[in-house]
Amino acid sequence: MTITEKTIQSQKNIGWHGKTLKQMRKEIDEISRETGHYAGLKTLPLKESYPIRYEKIFSKLRGGVVHARETAKRVAASPIVEQEGELCFTLYTPEGDSIVTSTGIIIHVGTMGAAIKYMIKNDYEENPGIEDGDIFCNNDCQIGNVHPCDVHTIVPIFYEGELIGWVGGVTHVIDVGATAPGSMTVGPVSRYDDGYQVACRKIGKNDTLLKDWLIESQRSVRTTKYWLLDERTRVAGCHMIRDLVLDIVKEEGVDTYKQFIREVIEDGRRGFVNQVKTLLIPGKYRQVSFVDVPYKNLDVPPYARVNTIMHAPTELTVHKDGKFQIDFEGVNRWGWHSYNATPVSITSGIWVMMSQTLIPNDRVNDGAYYASQFDLPDGSWLNPDDIRTAHSYAWHFLVSAWSPLWRALSRNYFARGYLEEVNAGNANTSNWLQGGGYNQFNENHAVNSFESAAEGVGASAVRDGINHAAAIWNPEGDMGDMEIWELAEPLLYLGRSIKPNTAGYGKYRGGSGYETLRMVYGAKDWTMFFMGNGFMSSDCGLMGGYPAASGYRFEAHGTNLKERIEKRLPIPTGGDSDPDNPEYDTLMEAKEIIRDKQSITTETIFENYDLYLNYLRGGPGFGDPLERKPKMIEDDLNEGLLLPRYAESVYGAVVSKNEKGKYIVDEKATEKRRKKMRKERLKRGVPVKEWMEQERQKILNKEAAVQVRHMYAGSFALSEKFANEFKQFWNLPTEWHLSEDELGVPTFGAKINHQKKTG
Repeated sequence: MTITEKTIQSQKNIGWHGKTLKQMRKEIDEISRETGHYAGLKTLPLKESYPIRYEKIFSKLRGGVVHARETAKRVAASPIVEQEGELCFTLYTPEGDSIVTSTGIIIHVGTMGAAIKYMIKNDYEENPGIEDGDIFCNNDCQIGNVHPCDVHTIVPIFYEGELIGWVGGVTHVIDVGATAPGSMTVGPVSRYDDGYQVACRKIGKNDTLLKDWLIESQRSVRTTKYWLLDERTRVAGCHMIRDLVLDIVKEEGVDTYKQFIREVIEDGRRGFVNQVKTLLIPGKYRQVSFVDVPYKNLDVPPYARVNTIMHAPTELTVHKDGKFQIDFEGVNRWGWHSYNATPVSITSGIWVMMSQTLIPNDRVNDGAYYASQFDLPDGSWLNPDDIRTAHSYAWHFLVSAWSPLWRALSRNYFARGYLEEVNAGNANTSNWLQGGGYNQFNENHAVNSFESAAEGVGASAVRDGINHAAAIWNPEGDMGDMEIWELAEPLLYLGRSIKPNTAGYGKYRGGSGYETLRMVYGAKDWTMFFMGNGFMSSDCGLMGGYPAASGYRFEAHGTNLKERIEKRLPIPTGGDSDPDNPEYDTLMEAKEIIRDKQSITTETIFENYDLYLNYLRGGPGFGDPLERKPKMIEDDLNEGLLLPRYAESVYGAVVSKNEKGKYIVDEKATEKRRKKMRKERLKRGVPVKEWMEQERQKILNKEAAVQVRHMYAGSFALSEKFANEFKQFWNLPTEWHLSEDELGVPTFGAKINHQKKTG
């Protein structure tokens, strides 16, 4: 190749100094790994020499991405975006590392970065090309996403022919054209049922969406108008941020901007490390969470009809130098269900969550990622080795898998005396009203009522959790206005109310959840399904606190509500405050009323005047319930947050009512009862050594339920290390083993040995 040919070739490359993006990516990875500092930056010359200038640039960028998010939220048509705030925007380096992010559902800081890195790895620079004015789209989980309903719009930022960065925006869309209506359907058990999937496709040129994309994408989903308007929302936000970056480059100079985006990530890494050193105690912390998968009786393929349990044994190691390491050794294998996750959804979700608690400020970028190490076993539900895996409802266990880390961090905070930082855990947010059909406007439609963006918060070590406040994955989330949901969906609210006894008991209780009762009205052909946690509680309490109440479903079909409304007779209006003593059933007649703990279902037909209960759980509690102040119990009773019989049986309160009908807790009588309850506890107690021996014998005899044995058998098959540690802990014979073959459960797809490619 001649010098002239080399010059021409270098001019085609869009990276810095004539490099390809792949070369830049490789250089960043190598020098960051070799030095332990992002981009090899052992000093921060711009920040140290020009601190005001540095902070000025950061403030402009941070303010700009937040402004873009808030603007996009206000102009969006989709209620998931406009009401719940299910969107975020992030600015990236040319290599795909995040620089600064907006508020919102910021788990996607990492997922959009993964999509950019995928394009770099697969030579998009060469084909289909990356040019100024291009627009890319991705929602493929196995490239970089949580689940297909999170749709990315990614725009390159050029300055004088050179790529200086990317901006990405993501919104949660209402429908992706899967086997059932709604964004997170339960039915899919493989990738090919998950719906419309776009693998980092170029969808626009010259700042204009391509017509073939607009036609194809809208024909692939049910909610065509929302799909298009959500896309335009994301594009508008990305272009706002791109224009801001170019203004800063013109004002500060491109070299200063390049230096800044490197330094701010290294600054984020240092900030995270320093906070780890300050707030946490070095050591190993082991926790676990569980989620049931009740698929045996669902309308799914035969090999997927299995009741099992997913678990996330988690080991957090805090090193003296501030290194943050998370190991998931022992998780069970991926399954034929909708709840599989991918590494980027785990890692991005975790470090973003950790950033929010360890660094509760605006410096959230990939610096925290570079300060962390993750071990995600191949072939597990959080790192599948089979392309067939489904991911439509990854949220079901993804959020619960973070629960052990909340508890590990909180134990650290408590040990250091940072009591206000303690959080007993997040509420399980897996409850969405979903479905679709022909709506009140005779349009093919889908619903995804994102009221789950607000639920009870876990208790701290000094106060109760906040009621129906927010979700950990979207701190700015909201349940939305009922009137807006009724305009968008053929579902009328009969009531929305706080749910008593949903909070985990404790010295400090978790925040209470709530419920909404909705009636189908004006629909033509309509189906809905339940997507909640029922049989198990994945988020246990802390230091004696109780988990939040488990879930349940309520639905009523073939009701006489039309007639009762016409006659102006009483009807259910919410307030199913005590499921053991139901009120709804007395206010109507129905051909079928279902009230059980099977909170995961596939599609069911709903007719007009049928009822659907959407129940959002509370947060877990902290500390011994017998230490709760009587006045706090009294307040909970009078505010409708606690049922009297549980005030007596759990808290040991002696309760009565005064002449005004207010609950009164007798402090002296309560203390007397609590002394008795503590003595009864001691009588029931079993010495640890004795209990361990009893449990060991049960393990030897394999007496656990099939679901439990299936869970562990999958883990043992995936990890010999975990199997050996389990045997060692319980002092089991070497020859003891547990395999799926002996359980009589389907093992389709489980015996394929997927060899990872090396090199």
